[in-house]
Amino acid sequence: MKYSKHARTWDDQADLLISRGMQGDKAFMIECLQNTNYYRLSGYWYPFRKPNPNSKKPADDFRDDTHFDEVWDRYVFDRELRLLVLDGIERIEVSIKSRLMYHNAHEFGPFGYATNSRSFPNLRETDRQKTLSKIASEINRSKDQFVKHFQDQYGKNHEHLPKDSTALPTWMLCEVVSFGTMQHFYKNSTPRIKQDVAHFASMPSKIFDSWLHALNVIRNVCAHHGRLWNKELGIKPLIPRIQDYPDWHTPVLITKERAFGILTIIKYLLDQICPDNHFASRFTDLIGQHPNIPLVSMGFPDNWKESPIWFHQDPDTPDDDIDHESDV
Repeated sequence: MKYSKHARTWDDQADLLISRGMQGDKAFMIECLQNTNYYRLSGYWYPFRKPNPNSKKPADDFRDDTHFDEVWDRYVFDRELRLLVLDGIERIEVSIKSRLMYHNAHEFGPFGYATNSRSFPNLRETDRQKTLSKIASEINRSKDQFVKHFQDQYGKNHEHLPKDSTALPTWMLCEVVSFGTMQHFYKNSTPRIKQDVAHFASMPSKIFDSWLHALNVIRNVCAHHGRLWNKELGIKPLIPRIQDYPDWHTPVLITKERAFGILTIIKYLLDQICPDNHFASRFTDLIGQHPNIPLVSMGFPDNWKESPIWFHQDPDTPDDDIDHESDV
């Protein structure tokens, strides 16, 4: 099929939106299109398009009373949400890297991950070598002064490593590997190390591993400025079962399909790492600044504030009397 679309000027793009029923100030539309890109914003006005009775895809025209200001508000909200999520994931990432490398070093020594195949019992030797090559590439890509100092001091082929290997002690390694490499490192560690790392969260390693996988995907979405707020997650985290973790099910069921589940996991982990964090209050402030955002599109139920994971409410305290700021 031949591609027949052509490049449009920003003025033409705004005219096209207006011709399809978008209301708003044209000059403001053009300014936003210049700074953001038509295709990026199309994901935010997609829910405003009219249904098409002859197709699963909606029509090009917009529903009545669709205003560009509302589309732009959703875009701004999503951008601020991504920053909040990235900030939370950064604290989680640093903490988990620290714990993972600590337990690995005490089990196998500072270079055991590179010299002892038992450190990655789930990997075949060919896959272990690929993992070590990935780690080595991240070490070599680092411009950190401590990496250069270590290699100047000890060289790449010191007594702990096979010839032509590149490695750092685990306590240095945790500062240069990516979240994705850290998650792979954890997934293929010994059962004992995996449970030792997950112990701070009081979660089984299987659930914890699924959380790391989902958080890694969400981190990449945020880092590459992707749409998050109403996205259905491709990698869905496991939710702990009700018998052992009732707070995840009642009075509010934590679902895993959309942002609500990921935000709840971030809130839960931050509470274990830094109990005086302000994640919940920052999120409630954010939605307060954007009151027209439909939280249901993020997977939030109407009674989400009743979740003890989000707000630690005294059973005898009415919800309206809670000072949410003091609870986080």
